[in-house]
Amino acid sequence: MKIIILGAGQVGSNLAASLVSEANDITVVDVDAAKLAELQDRYDLRTLVGHGSHPSVLRAAGAQEADMLVAVTQSDETNMVACKLAATLFNIPTKIARIRAADYMKNPLLFQPENMAVDYTISPEQEITNYLRRLIDYPTALQVVDFADGRIRLVVVKARHGGPLVGHELQDLRRHLPELDARVAAIYRRDRAIVPEGRTVIEDGDEVFFVAATENIRAVMKEMHHSDQSVRRVMIAGGGNIGSRLAAALEDDYEVKLMDHNKQRAEVLAQRLRHTLVLVGDATDEELLLQENVDEMDVFCALTNDDEDNIMSCLLAKRMGVRKVIALINRPTYVDLLQGGEIDIALSPAQATIGPLLTHIRRGDVTVVHSLRRGAAEALEAVVHGDEKSSKLVGRRIEQVPLPEGASIGAILRGETVIIAHHDTLIRPEDHLIIFVPNKRQVPQVERLFQVGLGFF
Repeated sequence: MKIIILGAGQVGSNLAASLVSEANDITVVDVDAAKLAELQDRYDLRTLVGHGSHPSVLRAAGAQEADMLVAVTQSDETNMVACKLAATLFNIPTKIARIRAADYMKNPLLFQPENMAVDYTISPEQEITNYLRRLIDYPTALQVVDFADGRIRLVVVKARHGGPLVGHELQDLRRHLPELDARVAAIYRRDRAIVPEGRTVIEDGDEVFFVAATENIRAVMKEMHHSDQSVRRVMIAGGGNIGSRLAAALEDDYEVKLMDHNKQRAEVLAQRLRHTLVLVGDATDEELLLQENVDEMDVFCALTNDDEDNIMSCLLAKRMGVRKVIALINRPTYVDLLQGGEIDIALSPAQATIGPLLTHIRRGDVTVVHSLRRGAAEALEAVVHGDEKSSKLVGRRIEQVPLPEGASIGAILRGETVIIAHHDTLIRPEDHLIIFVPNKRQVPQVERLFQVGLGFF
């Protein structure tokens, strides 16, 4: 597939890195020559210096032959104009725009073909807010992702000594919880993937990926921990787009304190947020954290634009007694260094955003994609089409599906019914399959399974 990416920032660079490994023809356009040079040194792709909303630049990038335009610059206006030009001048089939301003997102008519001609929009701030909300709702989880419009969830949890299933075989899960069903999709032990089988013993420190109907998630999580800790109090450092959105999303269900160093911004937020206590101050100020009883907080989220401030404030909060700390970190190298240490979760905005982008890029009828393990693995929801003659999946049992090594089908949405996949589960047309893929390089093999033979048409 020939794809033009506008913007070589964190989102554009991560997307390019993800797609170039799958034999796509990638061209990245940006005004920053240094960023483009760095990308070209690391990956086999083409770069072009210029403004992505200029027709001559799009033409030079090969827009006449492009299958897709992904506009993820920092400017909403540039992204929208580029999509309009892509439709009007070059007839590019698929156009995706990154839109940050809530004002634009409130008016979906703007993106219709006769207006800005944006086929799909992504809002990084909203994606990250949703991601953070799920981590707060499930405080012992490392990652929580939704499928089937929220009916099915995949949760990553670190097994801890004292959890009922820790030290026992996976097959004991059904004995412990006879009235509900769940599937362990993968286990990572000391960063090595283990294919889960019935006799696999869960060890303390294992990263366990499991799939279940959303209403059963908490019960399964309790099997991995001695307790499912509840959250009542949340402190947020940083009143920017993400911090303010998260406070608004949480304030009806939790006691929320939000801290921002800018007095004017704090005053605006105090008027906008109904139940959130808004404070003026620096989250790296130990004395201020003491005054605001940070030790009584269940979760501390550092969401400023400064990586170092986020790291320092989280380390302070953790030392002062906060149970779970989450830091928003833009630099990928920082994420790898910090995750799982004193900082419970180091969240990369680019990684949280890439899933929705991949959803529109994957071949076949893929409705949801989530990037896992900092981009190394993926989980996706795809729809089965065809019949027994034209499909590689219809009429087959799960054990008969030739999945890549380590990949597994965790659940099926059939109509409104959630089915946890077992070896003898039969696949039917229009089933939505939830698939865990341990290595993103295996994704094309999975995509080919969903292709329908010509005989079906």
